[in-house]
Amino acid sequence: MLAEFFGSRLANRPRYGLATALILFVALLVPQAASAPADPEPQETVWLCRPDLPADPCRGDLTTTVRTPGEPDVVVPAPAAERHEVDCFYVYPTVSTELSYSASLDITPPIRAIAEQQAQRFSEVCDVYAPVYRQRTLLALRSPGTPGQAKAAAAMAFRDVARAWEQYLNEFNHGRGVVLIGHSQGTRMLRQLLRERIEPDPAANARLVSAVLVGGNVVVPRGADAGGDFHTVPLCRRTGQTHCVIAWSAFGQAPPPDARYGVTPTTAEADPQPFGPGYEIACVNPAFPQGDAEVPLHTLTRSALFPGIFGLGDAGRGGLPPAADTPWLRPAERYLGRCARIGDAHVLLVRPEPDAPALSAFPDPGWGLHAADITLPLGDVVAMVGTQIETYRQRSAQQTVWGR
Repeated sequence: MLAEFFGSRLANRPRYGLATALILFVALLVPQAASAPADPEPQETVWLCRPDLPADPCRGDLTTTVRTPGEPDVVVPAPAAERHEVDCFYVYPTVSTELSYSASLDITPPIRAIAEQQAQRFSEVCDVYAPVYRQRTLLALRSPGTPGQAKAAAAMAFRDVARAWEQYLNEFNHGRGVVLIGHSQGTRMLRQLLRERIEPDPAANARLVSAVLVGGNVVVPRGADAGGDFHTVPLCRRTGQTHCVIAWSAFGQAPPPDARYGVTPTTAEADPQPFGPGYEIACVNPAFPQGDAEVPLHTLTRSALFPGIFGLGDAGRGGLPPAADTPWLRPAERYLGRCARIGDAHVLLVRPEPDAPALSAFPDPGWGLHAADITLPLGDVVAMVGTQIETYRQRSAQQTVWGR
């Protein structure tokens, strides 16, 4: 999806006009490229992130510059690197710029960059595993093809994710708890995985610490936390609650009726899910899961420029995003967020604190702040997952003692 290439950006969306024009220009030049990939069905998973890999974008220097208006910068040292007792299984959003309908299994710079932005901070609290999968590419969004082609591509992408999940369980899990983390197309993959592979498996279901399913339209009964997409996994409503789902889609203003995210589905989509007036899209604010109060969000972003033509778009415009001498930055611009029901929409409504710029929808109002879904409350969701992991770890230790 177009905006997801800007997951490492938190600033006014109009500056991406040059980058968007570049990629759409390429798409128009090579419409014949939007075809099925030539890769044969793989037998082994290609891992983007795994704790034993020497070059792992889900691990890195977490040193952070904290910027506050009118005050000197504060550098927060990175925590000591360590292995953890619980894992995270991360599936990235649509970032492939390959000139095909479905991506290959190559680890390209945009894939590494999005893992750094979205998953690396979780290495504070878990060991992160992330597979490469043959996702639908940006060109597939530009040239969506037939419904049959889209369905076949989604099925192929899911086979890669499901294969990776089975390999993870068989070779790496060793009975450990696991957190699912996804965004957009990654969330759609994990919704299906949770519904079809994890919930029906009592052992795997028992190991689920939580699922962070962002920007992918998790469905629940209207006004309820349980049911809808999942039978046994409700929404998280306490910071330390486990075996539950954290989900949201960020908007800076009321979504239009035909918004891509946050609006109750009225017809069946490509992947099975409930739909109709009795349902709504889930919203859990990781900064305040227990209710709908408006609270400050703990925003974190990478300092590095996103690679490829989108980074060139930033540079060509002359309006580079905020930078720091550390790999990570908490910007001076601060935002408030609350879950809000607006008509048929249920979204994380975000507004700026004084002196912070408003965030514009990109590429159009129906997408909302999709590019910044994870970035805006990244500090909050990492903290919440850390608390959930500690609750799970303590409960598991008690059960071990009781079982002796």
